[in-house]
Amino acid sequence: MTKPPKSAPSSLPARLAMPVLVAGMVFLTAFVITVPLDVTQQLLFSAAVFAIALCLRNRPGRLIPLILMGLSLVMSTRYMYWRLTETLGFGNILDLVLGSGLVMAEIYAYVVLVLGYFQVAWPLNRDPVPLPEDRSTWPTVDVFIPTYNEPLSVVRTTVLAATVLDWPADKLRVHLLDDGRREEFRQFCEQVGVNYVTRTNNSHAKAGNINAALKKTDGEFVAVFDCDHVPTRSFLQMSMGGFLRDAKLAVVQTPHYFFSADPFERNLDTFGRVPNEGELFYGLLQDGNDQWNATFFCGSCTVIRRAPLEAIGGVAVETVTEDAHTAIRLHKAGWRSAYIPIPQAAGLATESLSAHVGQRIRWARGMAQILRVDNPMLAKGLSLAQRLCYTNAMLHFFYGLPRIIFLTAPLAYLFFGAHVIHASALMILAYALPHILQANLTNIRVQGKHRHLLWNEVYETCLAWYILRPTMVAVINPKLGKFNVTAKGGLVEQSYFDAQIARPYLLLLLLNLAGVITGIVRLVMADTSGETNTIWLNLGWTLYNMIMLGAVIATSSEQRQIRRSHRVPLSMPAHLHLPDGRALACRTVNFSTGGMAVQLEQAEPLQPGTEVQIELRNRGRSERLPAVIRHDRDGQGISLQFQKLDLEQERWLVTSTFARADIWVQLWGRHDRDTLLRSFADVSRASARGFARLGHFIITGGRRSAPATPRSGDSA
Repeated sequence: MTKPPKSAPSSLPARLAMPVLVAGMVFLTAFVITVPLDVTQQLLFSAAVFAIALCLRNRPGRLIPLILMGLSLVMSTRYMYWRLTETLGFGNILDLVLGSGLVMAEIYAYVVLVLGYFQVAWPLNRDPVPLPEDRSTWPTVDVFIPTYNEPLSVVRTTVLAATVLDWPADKLRVHLLDDGRREEFRQFCEQVGVNYVTRTNNSHAKAGNINAALKKTDGEFVAVFDCDHVPTRSFLQMSMGGFLRDAKLAVVQTPHYFFSADPFERNLDTFGRVPNEGELFYGLLQDGNDQWNATFFCGSCTVIRRAPLEAIGGVAVETVTEDAHTAIRLHKAGWRSAYIPIPQAAGLATESLSAHVGQRIRWARGMAQILRVDNPMLAKGLSLAQRLCYTNAMLHFFYGLPRIIFLTAPLAYLFFGAHVIHASALMILAYALPHILQANLTNIRVQGKHRHLLWNEVYETCLAWYILRPTMVAVINPKLGKFNVTAKGGLVEQSYFDAQIARPYLLLLLLNLAGVITGIVRLVMADTSGETNTIWLNLGWTLYNMIMLGAVIATSSEQRQIRRSHRVPLSMPAHLHLPDGRALACRTVNFSTGGMAVQLEQAEPLQPGTEVQIELRNRGRSERLPAVIRHDRDGQGISLQFQKLDLEQERWLVTSTFARADIWVQLWGRHDRDTLLRSFADVSRASARGFARLGHFIITGGRRSAPATPRSGDSA
């Protein structure tokens, strides 16, 4: 028998090839980052890299974003290396203090950029796992709907939708967890056939409410919905299959989709055109987290396996972001999580900017608390990738101070002549501009359908002042602060300017305006071209800040929102039954809990006030709902207001509208890809509106109308 040949000596070089290649790439990258260049050479090098990125940005393929990230990191790291080695020669104590603050803010932004690229480097895009055909093998599920002070008009749609989930009736139990202990809620639960669960105290808010319910139930899995998040019928069938395939899977999270405009979208008139603040997280970041087994539990639209949840002591109660904290503990215990990037529920966004800010303050405080009490970089049991994903999520909420520093940094030179960057204006542009442009170009490719760059600047600028103190305090003492419930279901009966929310930004605007005036004066008095260039650089930065602040002021101008039931677009065949017995074929245009708009196939004038029935058909069944004609818009559509519906009619309305997953799938992530010029033009227009609204507020002497009030019922 011939003996197998011994390994050839050439196998050693083969084994060394990859380490040598990696080492060579690291050395080459380090050389590119650190090699000194003069202004002309730096501009030529930056232009060449940017040209390569421009050629690649629209090419298909999953490798292209990675290449763009690599080019961006080279330019950003080169900028940071230059900043830290060439620009810190501060001449006096004022330069030192102000310059150190700016460089720390830039280091923060750089770290978040690097971690963000890692987080979304290769989104998983997980598909749902099919369930077994034998329904007897499907597990039991408890559906928890926590509530505290929300009106029944908000909660009842969610409860009714939960009762029609496509799941075996003997394996599904719906529980309304009422921390408000309200008799009308108990009676409603009796009528609709769900369990009413309460407790004698409100300890630990939502987390305590869920933990108390865990002790009173025994389903193998728990699905959690905020009381304004209406689940679709397919929710459990889309989310449960993975649990049966993977015994170590503890959490399956789905997106939070909102069918009403949040205050930014309403006040800036961007609803449906520009991705909202949360779409980046649910449209991209959670998908990126999923690749690293770091999907967060987000408190709603979620299924959790009961056994691991009970094993870690239930939902975490030590912080006010109990959901993310619970996810960390599950991951530390070795359990896995998953994200299904398909909306299977839809909810209400906050109605007023003040409520929206309050919600973000709670999120920021909670993530800072977790960083302090359960730091993911130090916690045992997490992988390196999980540590980085969680750390990035927490660091994100510390943008308050850096954002304010960026809004005021150019004023240091304009007011005091302080050199916060010890370099010429041309050299600053040669290094900083490529860093900024390359990062923006990369993020447009990576995030373009989920976040529009300059709108994100507006969001963060608006919230920066308000999250600054809570995050700093939470790091020092994580026990300070309390859980606040985000109000939903309110009205903005008349437009008004929220001067209280806008106050810090009005002050920043005045400072920047004074900076522009001072800069113009300095231009007139400048002696050298170098000084002139520095003034122009800081003036340009200040004018950009003023554009951002103008858009923030536009968000503070609350626009009227008087619709008690938010309309959702829906096109489906229907029939309108008239009192004379005729049935007119039509298609729905939109719907709400209080009414519906339809378009007749053959136009026919109908008298407002006429009592009719609208017949809806879904899944092979049809029902008629009583309604009255509110408006006939001369061939443009007929507006119907539902009359008093009995419980089964209301359940049918929910079944054939809100509980249809195809509605939310069609509306989810349908935004055009961002471009820098389009974003700048849109934000500039919003800024102009902000200045106009501020002028109106000043002219009218600050008079304002009544603020948002709770809604008491539904109407079309």
